[in-house]
Amino acid sequence: MLPTRAIAATWPLLLGMGVLMLGSGLQSTLLGVRATLEGFPTVVTGAIMSCYYLGYLLGTRIAPPLLRRLGHIRVFATLAAVSSAAILVQGCLVNPFVWGVMRLVSGICLAGIYVVAESWLNDRATRENRGRLFAIYMVVLYVGLGAAQFLLVLSNPSTQTPFMMVSVLISLALVPIVVSSRQVPEHAVPRKVRLRELYRDTPLGVVAVAVSGMISAFIFSMGPVYARLSGLDTAGVARFMAVSILATVVTQYPIGRLSDRMDRRTMIAAVCTLDAVVAGIITAVHELPHAVFLALSAVFSGFVLTIYSLAVSHVNDKLEPAQMVAASSALLRLNGTSAAIGPLLAGGLMTAFGPRAYFAALAALTGGLAVYDLWRKTRRKAVPPAQRGPFIGTQPQP
Repeated sequence: MLPTRAIAATWPLLLGMGVLMLGSGLQSTLLGVRATLEGFPTVVTGAIMSCYYLGYLLGTRIAPPLLRRLGHIRVFATLAAVSSAAILVQGCLVNPFVWGVMRLVSGICLAGIYVVAESWLNDRATRENRGRLFAIYMVVLYVGLGAAQFLLVLSNPSTQTPFMMVSVLISLALVPIVVSSRQVPEHAVPRKVRLRELYRDTPLGVVAVAVSGMISAFIFSMGPVYARLSGLDTAGVARFMAVSILATVVTQYPIGRLSDRMDRRTMIAAVCTLDAVVAGIITAVHELPHAVFLALSAVFSGFVLTIYSLAVSHVNDKLEPAQMVAASSALLRLNGTSAAIGPLLAGGLMTAFGPRAYFAALAALTGGLAVYDLWRKTRRKAVPPAQRGPFIGTQPQP
């Protein structure tokens, strides 16, 4: 049963975030494609993309005090306006240094917007409907991100037009938020929590959060670069990214439901093992039919992008309710730190070994996490079913 009242109270936010994801999803893919067209070295492109995650880390620290002083609507409007301006600067000044700085600014703005959105949702949700409300929120985000990939086909990425499209979409995302007359929540700054304590309580959860950050940065930031270097045209890049993102809409809910009924560590191990096998096949088989390649890519991304949600839910199973907000903030910073490494690593590997290093590295990361997961299962017993909280579908976005 859907949390109807909570949706009615948050529809302006959900609509605004959906439109924002159209702009954000187009921006990430556009920059990767345009960088290859401009002849940027792959490692330089990776460094540019990493700047987003550095900005993301700054944004998670800057946003809470701003929320307390200015309120949700003003912070959302301010950050969206700055983000809209940043992409226009990138369209006017095609320079690696300028792009890196503007990518940093975009990361700060988007992180702040996610803080606004998730605090708003948490205020409107109850313990009984929180998992379902966040699942709806994630579906809205992934549908927006996936649909955005096809917008790239409507314009020439070598021109300024798609940059303007991104700016327009980000600006339009303001409309439902600003015109809404509904009361928005006050934001309380979460208390600090030490990662060392979280690791002591849930080693697998902390490690999985870190690995998932690196993997998601691979996909969202360097996926377009990989596709372009593999010989796909603009439409091919759009299809590759779209199927990779939209597949998660299909897998998020059933994976979450399964994890609520069994040991989450088993679910993480199963997802990682499947992904390692799929990524290994894509790497090893040199002449896959394009339809098969897209299908395998969809399977890989559809499952791998659930790891963060599984890991956070596993951590929350070990926490008291009062600890969850502080723990979530700490895990988000850890995820962002590892995500900043992802594009640099992907860029360096593809420079050294070619585009096939993209899926080879993803196979190594998921396979390594699966092995660590199985080892941890030998060290501790599973969390009793009575102590498990609901699955929370969430994922830091590009």
